Amino acid sequence: MADIKITNLDKSYGNVRVLKDINLDIKSGEFIVFVGPSGCGKSTLLRTISGLESISGGTLEIDGRVVNDVAPSKRGIAMVFQSYALYPHMTVFDNMAYALKIQKFSKEEIKQKVEAAADKLQLTDYLKRLPKALSGGQRQRVAIGRAIVRDPKVFLFDEPLSNLDAALRVKMRMEIAGLKEQLPGTTMIYVTHDQVEAMTMADRIVVLKDGVVQQVGTPMELYEAPQSLFVAGFIGSPKMNLLTGAHAAKFDCTTVGIRSEHLDIVETGGDWEGEVVHTEILGSDTYIYLNIGDEELFVVRQEGNAPIKVHTKIAIKAKEGRLHRFNADGAPI
Repeated sequence: MADIKITNLDKSYGNVRVLKDINLDIKSGEFIVFVGPSGCGKSTLLRTISGLESISGGTLEIDGRVVNDVAPSKRGIAMVFQSYALYPHMTVFDNMAYALKIQKFSKEEIKQKVEAAADKLQLTDYLKRLPKALSGGQRQRVAIGRAIVRDPKVFLFDEPLSNLDAALRVKMRMEIAGLKEQLPGTTMIYVTHDQVEAMTMADRIVVLKDGVVQQVGTPMELYEAPQSLFVAGFIGSPKMNLLTGAHAAKFDCTTVGIRSEHLDIVETGGDWEGEVVHTEILGSDTYIYLNIGDEELFVVRQEGNAPIKVHTKIAIKAKEGRLHRFNADGAPI
């Protein structure tokens, strides 16, 4: 079991308070993703859980034991870094075996654990190679394998796929999801700035802003029922259309939001009208960018190849029950 309980956790650097009163319960076996803008504190929170950063206030419990002052090596945690952090002069086998050698495991135990992890990660054929002879995706799998052999209670991933190209990121997302299935009792906490990673991998997402937890929920809870204007604008790609002023006033709110796929192009009776200034045809979808007199362009998503020309004027209407209304404090109405 690897339950994690974070209570009133604070982290400060001098007079700068980076994490503010964080409260979070993570159940054993969950895959939790931390997201938020740059500087929001997500990596700092991950590092406080690992023990690489000290805690300024509050408590951190793993399996019911307070670990505020417990050394990182004694927490039952393994961390996978963005930079892979492999030893360039060691083979894949030796990189994966290094921590076990330090812990004085027998040669037979080390061989067994490394080979089992290599099999899980499809690295068996690469155990004698040096890291420089591997692709980026293979190096990342070695970094994950090095963590697996330690049989940790908790995996921490700090933006592990950000150095990979788009195709490799898709492949590695699938491999990490497969790893989760193979290690059902292991808790995984994952930091990313990538919306797709968060939405496709997480059991629950933790959204942070300025060191404060904004909302915790499943990907679809955050997408369909954001509890603040910030979460509404942050979760989703493209982001939710958010309108203020007269555009929102007719819906009796300060800000009205609507996602691009929840809009229909209509002949009459539209909620908004505007001029098409740009289109993006992606094959499966078309994104239409409208100028409706607001600061930001309004995005409409249509299925397939929607043959709408630039400079055309169109009317759009929100699908029934799909509007999000917010008050002056950014809370949903």
